[in-house]
Amino acid sequence: MNEALIRGLTPSVLGVLVRRGADFAAAEDAVQDALVEAVRVWPADPPRDPKGWLVTVAWRRFLDAARADAARRRREDLVEEEPGPGTASAVDDTLQLYFLCAHPSLTPSSAVALTLRAVGGLTTRQIAQAYLVPEATMAQRVSRAKRTVSAVRFDEPGDVATVLRVLYLVFNEGYSGDVDLAVEAIRLTRQLAVAIEHPEVAGLLALMLLHHARRPSRTAPDGGLVPLAEQDRSRWDTRSIAEGVEILQAALARDRLGEFQAQAAIAALHADAPTADETDWVQIVDWYDELARLTDNPIVWLNRAVAVGEADGPRAGLAALAALDDTLPRHTAVAAYLHERDGDLATAARLYVEAAQKAPNLAERDHLTRQAARLNARRHR
Repeated sequence: MNEALIRGLTPSVLGVLVRRGADFAAAEDAVQDALVEAVRVWPADPPRDPKGWLVTVAWRRFLDAARADAARRRREDLVEEEPGPGTASAVDDTLQLYFLCAHPSLTPSSAVALTLRAVGGLTTRQIAQAYLVPEATMAQRVSRAKRTVSAVRFDEPGDVATVLRVLYLVFNEGYSGDVDLAVEAIRLTRQLAVAIEHPEVAGLLALMLLHHARRPSRTAPDGGLVPLAEQDRSRWDTRSIAEGVEILQAALARDRLGEFQAQAAIAALHADAPTADETDWVQIVDWYDELARLTDNPIVWLNRAVAVGEADGPRAGLAALAALDDTLPRHTAVAAYLHERDGDLATAARLYVEAAQKAPNLAERDHLTRQAARLNARRHR
């Protein structure tokens, strides 16, 4: 079923959502999300009732967005401005709730999912995307966690590692667009750093500050994504970078390396480079090796392949990529980038199109589509 047919249903689906009570702008966003999902799902599993399918998915997206918006408004009551450097106030109830939801009766993954849903205000779909699992799987996980803790007393707070994982995921969701989420995660991590002497707490705070420092340059005026190599580094927040590097150095000096410190070290090397061409990719590969040893996370290996491609050439990067599962999120986009660096524009353009079809959001899909169009234009000059 082609994309033109899917988009032809847009006006009637939009009308259904508005009649159900959705405001027009929110309905448009929900329908766009449903269209992206349709393009991804329908070729392999076309629905019997296309319009009904789109209405159902769009309405769910609208309800998810409405709940997330309500949660964001609650958080905004606590966050009047972006967090400044230095010490934080005493630990508030929000951070205490994070610890309580990380209950010892739950597995770490279930505790994180429950906290993100109940305290962080993220939708089940957002949490599923963070964990790289289907939305239905995550819904079951959250439901089981709720049932598990419903009959126990919340007088045994969870461990620091679980709370850090929650804060990290909340920040990542904010960094992808909802700035208030990122600010709230930084605020709470500052409080945790004051309350607990722990190198990984410091590592996470440094990582957040280093990434958040790039926020003004991550999007173009039209809302499009700007890759790291193309960002205007003069717009980076040098104060946050300096604070993040100072916190990281103090944490590394304790010689208790953890994954957040390793990630922060990679971010610091990017921040330290005056231009993209001056990035110390050899050191970045070394830090990815440390991070892979600590986590064995497939996304870490994927990012390492990019770093290898920069340090040792695109063919070395493609060789590293060939050893990984090609169903990993953004695997196709990485392959496209490395093929472009290797001069194979036809293959790169084709892979950018494939990656766009798999993109988890409209901004990323538009970016990848533009990359394919750019290469095709170059090929046909």
